[in-house]
Amino acid sequence: MMLEGLALADIAARFGTPVYVYSRAALIAAFEAYRRASGGRQASVCYAVKANSNLGVLSAFAALGAGFDIVSGGELARVLAAGGRADRVVFSGTGKSRDEMRQALLAGIRCFNVESAGELERLDELAAVLGVIAPIALRVNPDVDPQTHPYISTGLKHNKFGVASDDALALYRRAAALPHLRIRGIACHIGSQLLNAAPAVEAAGKLLVLVDLLAAEGIHLEHIDLGGGLGIRYRDETPPAVAAYLAPLLALFEGRPEELCFEPGRSLVGNAGLLLTRIEYLKPGEGKHFAIVDAAMNDLIRPALYDGWHGVVPVLARTGPPRRYDVVGPICESGDFLARDRDMAVEEGDLLALLSAGAYGMSMSSNYNSRPRAAELIVDGDEVHLVRERETLESLYALERPLPLG
Repeated sequence: MMLEGLALADIAARFGTPVYVYSRAALIAAFEAYRRASGGRQASVCYAVKANSNLGVLSAFAALGAGFDIVSGGELARVLAAGGRADRVVFSGTGKSRDEMRQALLAGIRCFNVESAGELERLDELAAVLGVIAPIALRVNPDVDPQTHPYISTGLKHNKFGVASDDALALYRRAAALPHLRIRGIACHIGSQLLNAAPAVEAAGKLLVLVDLLAAEGIHLEHIDLGGGLGIRYRDETPPAVAAYLAPLLALFEGRPEELCFEPGRSLVGNAGLLLTRIEYLKPGEGKHFAIVDAAMNDLIRPALYDGWHGVVPVLARTGPPRRYDVVGPICESGDFLARDRDMAVEEGDLLALLSAGAYGMSMSSNYNSRPRAAELIVDGDEVHLVRERETLESLYALERPLPLG
């Protein structure tokens, strides 16, 4: 089993397991699909950093001229460390702290996607102290059902995100009156893993009504941020191609002067990566057979958290009869599973590749059970780059101090 020009077995022998492995060619192809689909339209593609924030991944997108959608000061620091430009960064998120706002203002980011009245006032106050003007857009909650998992739905009125549509006009008026804010645009993001464009088009239509109401009051916007959310294939989903997904959105804004902004995350990195793990034990049982591997829920929490499904492929194809296994890790939780009911012909010591693990894998990993987090690699043709070293046991408690004895 190969990734680009390298055998996964050779990668595991060199770097150990568990290890995340990404394809640079796949990252580039996914980004270029958005650029091509936008055609001659003025549009920005801002990668949603939360999907995978590794510096190697970020630098690959920065080299392509990408913008970045961030949700924390830590993500901003990562973007800048990877060579990304601050003036291509939009800052989303419901709970921006004063320190994060100050950091972003001093860096000179493109825009804050403001999500509450309190945030609007705080941003104006901090900008005044720093003697700068804060560029803002309001993230509007259109109350549209994205038809996805409830944990990754963000555009319904009971979600914590954004400003209610009914409140947006008044908040724009308030923003226009505040001396240290500059209104640049409007934003909307309804959720992740969208499998058709209809909910996004519905949300964009509601946004467009508000844009025209603002223009009638003399508030003219430079850009319209339509968020991200296009899904990927994990199992048997059939998400549209990027061009087909964007086509009705682009048509809705045909002939308008505002720049469009898209914020894809999962669709850029999800299918570009896999988690490589080794079988420690095969444990037969009366009701279940278990393949116990060296990866665990701390490495990939999607199956436990969302009941997310990842394809599991033995790196070495064996000819013996398959057996049905649950693929589980060594963590002391019954929820520590990576896959259930998979038919495989495998032996102890075999390698397994968990597919579609490039998004919300390493970025959501933890040190639960005092487990060092995995290494990360990017394969580029027949070369491999170590873009994150495997953590050591000592690094797990390097910032901790025991109580003095006696």
